[in-house]
Amino acid sequence: MNRILLHPSYFPSIVQMAVIAQSKHVVFETDDNYQKQTYRNRAFIAHSNGKLLLNIPIQHSKDGTKLKTKEVYVENSFPWQYHHLKSIQTAYRSSPFYEYYEDEINPLFTEKVGSLFEHNLKIYQLLSDLIEIETSVSYSKEYIKEPEETDFRYLINAKAKLNVSFPPYHQVLEENHGFLPNLSILDLLFNEGPNTITYLKELKINPNLQLLQ
Repeated sequence: MNRILLHPSYFPSIVQMAVIAQSKHVVFETDDNYQKQTYRNRAFIAHSNGKLLLNIPIQHSKDGTKLKTKEVYVENSFPWQYHHLKSIQTAYRSSPFYEYYEDEINPLFTEKVGSLFEHNLKIYQLLSDLIEIETSVSYSKEYIKEPEETDFRYLINAKAKLNVSFPPYHQVLEENHGFLPNLSILDLLFNEGPNTITYLKELKINPNLQLLQ
């Protein structure tokens, strides 16, 4: 794929990172309206009982007006960063590559977060460096319903049903609940390390991964 359009998200899902890794250029959407219950502010990791949701609390507009994603700020009155980091440590501290990456990841949970959009971009930049993704990046200037780029914006929907087969890889908690596909990229990174980029590039995807509802 040459150019794709995608929403920046919180520790993106594996399929989101795969479409980026298999593209030459990603355009990040900047002018969309914020929507609840999407990967904009949530991610799923493996845990002892199965999938665990990590959710960033956000500040809602006082008058109820809709906000654009780039206008959304994180609600820091609750120590969400502390709880997210503890959950990740509990889930992955015994994985093969957690210690290899933890010094790079930890500052994301200790430095104060303001803009959700900017935080997601910061996360993406770090992940692309760690995984060695070379895809170039730009940003949309306005919301276009039918863009020229291959439109993968629907991948931000955490409930989207996708026509993707995820080859299993070793997961540290797999004995507890079996293989869990398409978790946050953190799961793949901590379990597969430098092989993460190979997995992403070899995942079979097509321009329309979404199954009709």
